[in-house]
Order: sequence, then C-alpha cells, then structure tokens
Amino acid sequence: MEGGRSSDKLRSIQDAIRSSDVVENRIELLRELGDLNISEKSELASLAECLTDYTCLDVNQCMLNKAILHVAVKYVESDISNALAHFLALGIKASIWCVKHLKMTLMSSEESQEEEHGNLFELLLDLLIFSGASFSALARFPVSVDKLSVDTVEKFLVEQLNLIKDSISEIKRIRSFESVGRVTLEVIDAVIRICGAYARAVNWESWEDKLEMDKSGMEFEGVSNMNHVINVIKYTIEKLCEIGVVAANNGGCLVKVLNFSWKGVVTLLQLGEGVCATKVNVANIISNLVSLVNESLRCAAEAWSSSLNETISVTEARKTFLPVKFYLINAIKISTMYPFQACLVQREITNKASLDLLFSLLNSSQVKHPCKVEILDSLFKRGSCTDAVSGDMSKFNKISSLDEIISFCGEALSGEKDLLLGRVSLFLSLLKFSFYLEVDVIFGITRKLGWFLDILIDEKVYSSILLLQVPVLYGSGETVEVVWQPMFSSLLNVLEFFMLVVSSISAWRELEAFLLENIFHPHFLCWVIVMELWCFMLRYAEPGTVSGIIGKLCSLLKLVASSESVLVPGSALRKLARSISMLLTFGAQSMVHQVYMSIVSDEGTQSSSVMCLALFMEGFPLNLLSDKLRSITTQRIITDYHVFIENFDDKFMRSSGSGVYSVPVFALSATLQSLQISISNNDVKTLKLLVSIIHNYKVSADKPMKDHDCKLLSETFVIISKMKHLYASDKMVKVIFELENLFISGPVATDTQLYECKPNLALFMAGLAHMEINETNESARISALWELYHMLLREQHWAFVHWVITTFGYFSARTGCNELWRFVLENAALSYDLESGNEATVERFMSEFKIYLEKETALLTATPCSDQLRLLVREGLTLKEMFQKISDAIVETSECENMEIDCEKQTEINGGKQTNKKRKLPDGIRNGMELLESGMKVIVDGLSQWQQIQFGSDEIHDKFLTNFSSLEDEIAQLVGLASND
Repeated sequence: MEGGRSSDKLRSIQDAIRSSDVVENRIELLRELGDLNISEKSELASLAECLTDYTCLDVNQCMLNKAILHVAVKYVESDISNALAHFLALGIKASIWCVKHLKMTLMSSEESQEEEHGNLFELLLDLLIFSGASFSALARFPVSVDKLSVDTVEKFLVEQLNLIKDSISEIKRIRSFESVGRVTLEVIDAVIRICGAYARAVNWESWEDKLEMDKSGMEFEGVSNMNHVINVIKYTIEKLCEIGVVAANNGGCLVKVLNFSWKGVVTLLQLGEGVCATKVNVANIISNLVSLVNESLRCAAEAWSSSLNETISVTEARKTFLPVKFYLINAIKISTMYPFQACLVQREITNKASLDLLFSLLNSSQVKHPCKVEILDSLFKRGSCTDAVSGDMSKFNKISSLDEIISFCGEALSGEKDLLLGRVSLFLSLLKFSFYLEVDVIFGITRKLGWFLDILIDEKVYSSILLLQVPVLYGSGETVEVVWQPMFSSLLNVLEFFMLVVSSISAWRELEAFLLENIFHPHFLCWVIVMELWCFMLRYAEPGTVSGIIGKLCSLLKLVASSESVLVPGSALRKLARSISMLLTFGAQSMVHQVYMSIVSDEGTQSSSVMCLALFMEGFPLNLLSDKLRSITTQRIITDYHVFIENFDDKFMRSSGSGVYSVPVFALSATLQSLQISISNNDVKTLKLLVSIIHNYKVSADKPMKDHDCKLLSETFVIISKMKHLYASDKMVKVIFELENLFISGPVATDTQLYECKPNLALFMAGLAHMEINETNESARISALWELYHMLLREQHWAFVHWVITTFGYFSARTGCNELWRFVLENAALSYDLESGNEATVERFMSEFKIYLEKETALLTATPCSDQLRLLVREGLTLKEMFQKISDAIVETSECENMEIDCEKQTEINGGKQTNKKRKLPDGIRNGMELLESGMKVIVDGLSQWQQIQFGSDEIHDKFLTNFSSLEDEIAQLVGLASND
C-alpha cells in the first residue's frame, strides 16, 4: 500500500513539474521528490528520465539544476541497476552543460557576474559529487553487456573526466577551489577503482586470440565485455594523461591531482596483462612525461639565470627538482613495462640526460639490438673526421695548426653547439656506469669512442674540459663526501675505468683498435687522452698483453718509417716514435729492451737507422737500457759520427740521399746528453764540419738541399753547445766570423730558412761564455759577437724572446766580458714599452733583464725559513717513527722464518753439530747502510738538477763526478757485503 502511495506521489509530482513554468515552483517540487522513498526499479528509471528531461540548459537556471542533482545523488546511491543508464544520461547532459557554461562564465566580467559565478561553482561541486557517487555505483554492478548501457557508461566516463580537466585548468579562478580539488581527487580515485574492478572481472587468458576472432566476426563468450573494459581503461588512461599535463602546467599548486593522475596512469597500464599496449599510445605518454621534465628544467633555468647574484638554497633546489624526479620516475616505470613503445620515442628520451631512463631501454631484453644501436646513434652521431681520412693518414700529417684541425673535423659535428658539452657529460656517465650494462651495449658504446674524440675537437668543448671542475664522490662508507675535481682528470678516470670493464669481454679488440687508430690524432687534447690510456694499459695489463701491444707498435713503426719523414716533426713516423718513447718512459725495462731489440734487429739497414733516429729525437729512454746495451749504443753512435765526419762531402751527400746520410749527426745531437757521450778526439773536425755545412748552404741552389743543410746546421749547434771545451779551440774564431757572414752580412742572410736555426744558434751563443775574449785587442771578433746577439735580441716572437733572454743570461753570468751593454741594441725586443709598443730604450731592456736575473738567482739560492724547517723536522720525525715500526715488523717476520730454516739445517748436517744460522748485522751498521743509500739517492738527484741548470760540464763538475763515481763503487761493494752477511 505504501509502495502504491509513493508511486502515486511520484506521478503527481512529475505531472506538476511538467505543467509548471515557474522555476521556483519546480525547485520546490524537486525537493518534495527528494523526500520520497522510491525503491521500485521501474519508478527509479522514470525518475531519472524526468530529471534528465527537465535539466535546464539556461545558464541563469543553476538553482534548478542543483536541485535536480541533489535528488539524483540521493537515488544513485541505492540499487539502480535497471535505471543506471538513465542516471548516467543525466550526468552526461549535466556535464556537457556545465563545461559549456563554465567556459562562458569565466570569460565574462567577474564584477558583473559575481552571483552567477557563485551559483555555477556550487553546481560544479554538486556535479562532481554526483559523478563520484555514479562511479561508485558502477563498481557495485557487473560489467554492462547491452550496447545502450555500454555506450552510456563510456560516454559518461569521458564527459566526467573532461569536466575535471576543464575544472582544474581554471582552478585558481573557481571560488572554494579547495573543495572542488578535494572532490576531484575522490572522483579520480573512484574512476581508477572501477577500472580495476572491471579488469578483474574479465578473463584475459588468450586475449589476443579472442580479439582477433571478434574482428573476424566469430562469436566468442566474453569478447563484448572485454572490448568494453578495454575502452574504459583506454579512455581513462588518455584522460588522466591530459589531466596530469594540465595539473603540471598549473604552477605546481595541484600536487595531489598530479600524483593521483600520473600514478593512476602507471597503475592502469599494468591492467589487462599488456592489452593496453595495443590500444593506448604508450609512446605518447612517455613523450609527455619527458616534455614535462624539459619544461620544469627550462623554468628553473630561467628563474635562476635571472638571479645570478643570489644564492640558491638547498631547499629551493630540492623543491625545483622534485617534480623532475617525479616525472622521470613515472617515465622509467612505464618504459620498463613497455620498452618497445619507449623506443618509438627514443629521440625525445635521448635528448634528456636521464641515465635511469636510458638504462631501462639499453638493458631491456625486449628491446632488440638494432634498436639499441639506433638509440646510441641518435645520442652520439659520429662526425666525418676519422671517416674522411680513412686509409689516408697523410691528411692527418699535413695538418699543422689548430685552426686546420677544427676546420677539418669540426664541420661534421652534429647537434647544437650548446648541447655538445652535455652530450660529453652523458657519454662519460654511460662509461662510468657501464659495468651494469649488457655486453652488446658496452660493445656499442666502445664503437662511439671515435665520436667522443670528434666532439672534443670543438673549441667550446676542449676549452671546457681543460677549465671546468666537476663534483665527484670521494671516500667510502660513511666518509663519502663531494669534492671538486678538474673535468680533465675526471674524464681520464672514467675512461680508465671503462678500459677495466672492457678488458674481459669481446669489446676489448674494438677498444685496442680505437687506440691504435688514434695514436696519430692531430688534436693535442685527443692525443694526450689516447696516450694516457695507452700508459694506463701498459702499467696494469698482463705481461703477455703488453708484449703483444709493443710488438704491434713496433710493426707499425716499421711500416711508416721513411728517410723523408724522419726529420719532419709532424710526420707519422715522428708522432709514433714520440708515443712509443712516452710509453716506455712509464713502462718496465723489459719493454724498452723489446723495442730496442726489435728496431736494431735489422742493423745496418736504412730503415733501422731511420727508426732509431726517430726514437732518439723523441726522447727514447736510453737510460733504461742495460749497461751492456747502453755501451754498445754509445759506441755505435760515436763510430757512425766519426765515419760521417771523415766522409762529409757535398757531392757524396747528394748521391747518398741527404735524409739518410746525415743520420749520425742528428743521432748524436739527440743522445749526447742522456748518454754522456764524449767525442774529444774530434774537436777540430766538429768545428770544421760546422764551417763546411755553412759553405754548402751558401752555394746550394736546390731548395730541399738547403733545407736539409739548415737542419744539419741547427743540430751541429746543439752538439757544440753541449761540449764546452770546444769553445777554447782556436778554430772557434773562424766559426764566429762564418756565422756573422751567414746570418748578418752575407748574401743569404735574408733566407727565411735560416730562421729555423736561430733557436739552436742561441744555444750555441750561450756557450761562448766559456770562450776567452779580449775586448781591447780583438775588436773584429767581439764586434761579430755583438752583431750576432743583436740579431737574436731583436726577434720579437714571445717564445723566441724567452729563449734568447735565457741563453743571454747564461752568457752574461759566466763571460769574462765587462762591456755587456755593447751586446744589447737599442731596439731589442725587451726594450719596447709593453703598453704602447712604440718607444724603445736600452734602460728598459736592462730593467727587464735585471728582473729576469733576480728571479733566476732567487730560484737557485732559495733558503727555507725557520717555520718551514721546524715543520720539516716534525714531519721527518713522524716518518722516521713510521719507518721504524715497519722495519721492526719486517725484522721479526724475517727472524721467525730464518729460525725455522736454520733449525731444519741443524738437524740435517752432522747430527746438529754444524749450523748455518744466518748472522744479523749490528744495528749501527745496518742503520748506517740505510743512511748511505739515502744519501746516494739525494746526491744523484742533486747531480741531475746541477746538470739541468748547466749547459755542459766545467772543471768542478767533472772532478765531482769522478770522485763521486769512485764513492759509488765503494758503497755498492759495502751494500753487497751487507746483503751476503
């Protein structure tokens, strides 16, 4: 009876609503409708249709629509399974109306529409509450199967999420936005929960086959439900992405909406056992997240760049990078779930220096190798520097300036210049964490080392590598701290670590080939890096590996050896010889022997002489050879030089080939000081050789011959400068006149080729300090000396000025001449005013020269202050205590071992009557021997410094060496006795 009365009341109110044109009356009738307790499903459907029909589309009738929604919310929370579609239709109509008028209202003037705004915003809040209740109701019922219900549910879902997106885009302009934001989160949460409920209600087993059968027209149980659930999840993911982007662009005030939306996307992408990957554009989702990262970083960069003078606090920095971290975390999660789709937007990903995001792709088993190669190629595109000269090393050898290198190699570099340093940093990060990458990826990175060197050629990059400092972690455990390290040092450390990673896998051959290919690299920074890696390899590689590498380098040296290139500093032969000599300097003695024996194995051949000369000129460590080999080498160099002097003749030199014929002179010049060679038996002949070369240069009309004579002349200057006793010869006077005629008054004095001789001429002129000069009776000789020094001091190249002032200082400090001012001309390079460069006076030269001499004297006679001495004494005592503790520990271990051995010997020999107990030296003798050995080392270091500041040996130096040599032999015998006792 009660049900009948409610039905009658429902019909009565509905009729009244239809017949009334007054809004206030309808609102009152709706309130009465809300007070009814309608439970019949048919009546609920009729109620929903009534509410839907009478939803007012007039923007001025918000109160009527609010009343309708209040009634709808009450009944949507009851059992409305048969009337659900009708209530959702109401929500669809209300949402469309609300979105439309929300935009119109916000475009209007706030002052003129204040009351209307308030009503609309209240209606928006009511509609969101109704949406949340509707989604909760959907979760209580099974998945819809009839087409009308399916279409209504999907459309309702889309319209409600569109309403949320439009609402949060203008959330700051909406009154009581906190309430709207709170209800928005509840709706989003309800949508995510219903997607989960729908997904659990479907059997996803063999879903691909089921969907394929559905496309072909075959009926299959549950396929319609599956399609509906897929669409619901698909639409929700797409709309949540849009909401997430809008929330991110809203100034960061919608943090909760941001979290709910993007975390919801990640959650929903995991539903349906991967079905979403075929229906949703996952690549676009990842791209949106990466774009949000870029936008956040751009905004931070703009904000911080406008306040360069202000310190950025740690709190502010964390707040800035928090959203960046959030977007990257979600992008990584999605990329990990769907790596193939992530590869579709790998260009966007690789434009971000996110290692985690890259590692998720590079290490994924689902990403095929060609795709990984494509990712690396897009990140690190190779320039044409190496490719352009493939197979033709002569192009490298012809490059002589940095400008040519940049022009030759820099044009092929891809990418914006401002991003190059970032790509270098990213590449180094990949190398640093390469231990965690798969073998095929490491192999691909190894093949990009050539690209790395090409990038370093860019002027912005290599200057930054040399100047910048980067933060690195130092220490371990709880003592880890961040310290600043030069970027170049950090770069080398990372490359060396990468070599260790590669050493045990197949990529090692690729790395070794890279090092061999770039040992001729023309850019100074790249060559230094390559050589540092070679040195690191030879220091720590297995002996067999080292021997094999040295063998390859020697084979390569034989391949590029030629008499024409040995005297060209930039030739492939000289570059390789320089590299080998550098490696041997930091290597073991066995390496030096291996190289030397490999080169001299073809003794007597032209290539052997050429290779030896190239190595000698590039600093081959002859001092690391055994005494026997060093003696043999010294004797051979002297013998070859004697033969050269005896046979020196212009005609013979032309017929023999100038490059090979004069090898002995260049070899002697390069090794005279390191081997301490003495050729006193050829004093006069060496000076005659210099005069003969001068004559040959004057009369020669062939440019290549003149060029070679110039080089030969320069090396002869070096030989004479290192043999101070030659300056006492009577023949030196003639040499001075010949030089004055050649460089100053002769017909060839203006030859540009002679300029190359001037640095070594200055070295020769410094040795004239050891020549006895009578300033009163030898006006012609002293005048020639003046003119030669005038010529040298007039040179204005900065390097030449430094070289000449050094040699002139040596001459001035040791010569017996008193009128040194005559050696200085008024327009010497150092006489010019440094600021204007116009006025020149001798006084200014003398002032600069005085400063130079004072600096040299200060360096040679520096004495420590008392504080420094006390500090050294304290450090010395500390070291002595540490050394004593170590020594005591070693002695105790040694005594225990000796005791065991001696006991065994005692029992074995003559029944224990004869003993072989090792006697220990008294502490006084043992400590004294240690002091002697330490003193010998100090003396050797002192002699080395003495020889560096001297241009040769004088009488005191020679006597000291003789006596020291005897002392060294005696101490060596004492050490031998001590070790055998």
